[in-house]
Amino acid sequence: MSRRRRGALLIGLALALGGLAASDVSRREAAVRAQLAPLVDVVVAGGDLAPGRRVRAADLALRRVPARYAPVGAASVPEEVVGRRPAAAVPRGAYLGPGQLVDESAPRPPAIRRGERALEVAGTGSAELVVAGARVDVVVVPERGGARLAITGADVLSARALASAEGADAARVAATLRVSARQALTLASLEAGAREVRLLARTG
Repeated sequence: MSRRRRGALLIGLALALGGLAASDVSRREAAVRAQLAPLVDVVVAGGDLAPGRRVRAADLALRRVPARYAPVGAASVPEEVVGRRPAAAVPRGAYLGPGQLVDESAPRPPAIRRGERALEVAGTGSAELVVAGARVDVVVVPERGGARLAITGADVLSARALASAEGADAARVAATLRVSARQALTLASLEAGAREVRLLARTG
């Protein structure tokens, strides 16, 4: 076999091997794209967002990512985020969704007006019913005599569950109530000789 013919065969073999390699790479790329597809849009912060400030459309950007890697709960369109307020600082490029935003659907406690007081009362009560936005009656049970209704229909500004004393059957809760100055004085005088204070959530 002549040198020229041998060279031509080697060139042809190299071209064939190159074609096979390119075809294999294409197949691999197609397989990777198939694994990553489809792509979806997710909303991200276009810049650093301060907590509590209403989000504008100009503050946002869209990023296309494989659906399998999209964060759970991330917004897919800016309209889900515009006008909402971040619950904490959001860095540029971070995903945005309900989990990062203030829940403004929750009932907001009434504001304290002039002449009113924010009074914390601890006693037996349900931590599931005595919550911010609810209304409660406060009943005082003295050491002697019958129970007294100290406060009726007080707005709950905040509440938290308390650890019950060892061996106690009833759950305990502490609630900050919006009351008048007169109600605050009445409760203070009754609590002085109280055996028990009860916080009863109102249904209406």
